[in-house]
Amino acid sequence: MEKVGFLEKLRYRFDNLMSKGTGILLLSLASATAIMIAVISLIVWITQSGPTASFTELLWMGLMRAIDSGTVSGDTGSVGYIFLMFVTTLGGIFILSILIGILTTGIESKLDSLRKGRSRVIEKDQTIILGWSEQIFTIIEELIEANSSRKHACIVIMGNHDKSEMDDAIRERISDMKTTRIVTRQGNPIDIDDLTIVSLNTSRSIIILPEDDTRVIKTILAITNNPNKRSEPYNIVTVLKNPENIQLARIAGNNQAEIILSDTLISRIIAQTCRQPGLSTVYTELLDFDGDEIYFCDCHQAIGKTFGEVLFMFEKSTVIGIESHGKTYLNPPMDTVLQAGDVVIAISEDDDTNVAETDHQYSIDAGAIIQTLVTTPDRPEKTLILGWNDNAHLIIQEIDNYVAQESILTVVSDCVEEEDFQTALSQVINQRIELLKGDPKDRRILDELMVKNYDHVIILSNNSELDVQESDANTLVVLLQLRDISERLNCRFSVVSEMMDFRNKKLAEVTKVNDFIVSEKLISLMLTQVSENKMINMVFEDLFDAAGSELYIKKAAKYIITGTAVNYYTLVEAAKRKNEIVIGYVIADEQKDAQKNYGIYINPAKSTVVSLADQDSVIVIAED
Repeated sequence: MEKVGFLEKLRYRFDNLMSKGTGILLLSLASATAIMIAVISLIVWITQSGPTASFTELLWMGLMRAIDSGTVSGDTGSVGYIFLMFVTTLGGIFILSILIGILTTGIESKLDSLRKGRSRVIEKDQTIILGWSEQIFTIIEELIEANSSRKHACIVIMGNHDKSEMDDAIRERISDMKTTRIVTRQGNPIDIDDLTIVSLNTSRSIIILPEDDTRVIKTILAITNNPNKRSEPYNIVTVLKNPENIQLARIAGNNQAEIILSDTLISRIIAQTCRQPGLSTVYTELLDFDGDEIYFCDCHQAIGKTFGEVLFMFEKSTVIGIESHGKTYLNPPMDTVLQAGDVVIAISEDDDTNVAETDHQYSIDAGAIIQTLVTTPDRPEKTLILGWNDNAHLIIQEIDNYVAQESILTVVSDCVEEEDFQTALSQVINQRIELLKGDPKDRRILDELMVKNYDHVIILSNNSELDVQESDANTLVVLLQLRDISERLNCRFSVVSEMMDFRNKKLAEVTKVNDFIVSEKLISLMLTQVSENKMINMVFEDLFDAAGSELYIKKAAKYIITGTAVNYYTLVEAAKRKNEIVIGYVIADEQKDAQKNYGIYINPAKSTVVSLADQDSVIVIAED
């Protein structure tokens, strides 16, 4: 066995001591100083070479010389005494230098730790966001708007990024925090120890930003399996791509997680919007917190009344359904009687504008209501899809739920996998699908296709092979080509384009396209809404599902005599007679004006007088 020398052992122990942190180093330094002063004071006291015989006074004199090197210049006495005081002063200078170094290093270490964001958050009723991506800025903006009525709101963010980088990015993108404070921390959301930093037990809601499904499920497990978790359930909201993972996520979340299926949701919105220009703006209006949104109102005045009667009780809100025994019902039968415990679901500007007026007097112009209308059978439709991505087969399947038989759908893409295309073919009943191999940006291909007079055109982002900006740039090229073709041929067709970055939407507005589907933004809006009220998830699942009631934009001429000035109560009554709910109207002449919200008016006051022309429309919730 190798023999270890005394000096080597001493050096080893010194190295261990130096690695123990600032506190131990300060304690060691203080001990060394005390020993040095005590030893020298003891020598002076024994030799009686000092100016005093008191050992306590000698200790004090030694401390002063160790702290203040100038004190030694005034010493008088024997050579031995002056030498010992000089040694004390030199030792003090050496120790003070070490002290300054230790303090400087300790402070820098603490500041570095703070910059990394590893200290525990002490907040109450905060919204926690786990993860970091481009979506976070939309979520923060919406939460700030939702928290504008709260005095001390807080958003806590934990991401796998440097804290200073996250802080700088937030300050750069969001200028007005209003009443909300934003706290960032660096950590791994799937690490249970890291999650203790954000104080999960005091949160009002937890938003998990979408990544791959496996990581999202791991994060849910880390929250619900925390040994220090609170007794009441968490309010967790997140996004998954694969429907097959929903059951696993719900098991992991122990019924505490609301799941949004991003691919299915976006596919349904694109399918509905391509057939009804302007619908994406309606969805955005309902999903964001700026303007009108959906609220749940516990209205005792509505108990005992039929749903049809409740429609007219709110001057500044639009009733769209009821919540009963934990389930939501959109556009229930008009003769449904509200029972005790039922909650009214309404579109309103704010929760305090959901005010029922039981004795409010109003008039309806029954003569302006269209009583009967000859219905025409649905005709086959022609849809053109330019581009291809992972959601294309879902979009095709959703479109198939709405179109008549013998409809035609043409796909133009140079990156379609044969297996994906066969999957799309196997899922359609009402459509005949054609595949044209080629680049959707090729003008010759577009010129040949447009003469076929397609009813709807969908431009899909290639989000699997290209980055966000390149994908959106390709979309802009196709949009400009289509605008030029439309002007040259003097033909009209609805165009729905999918974009990845919301900031590129302003560039695309010059193309005069009907609708833009910014998938990342819509998912972010949905996450925020559900984090504030998880019951809203059920409402939007009903609205986006082809079964049951959905949003439709229908010609006003089907409801009232156009050109006649009527109050909004008359529109409500006209829709009610068709077992539908009107939530707003569209002015056709304003559809190209972004400043006027593309002519879309949601939840106007019911006393508002409007005169709708033949080309104008109403927005309704209906079964078909």
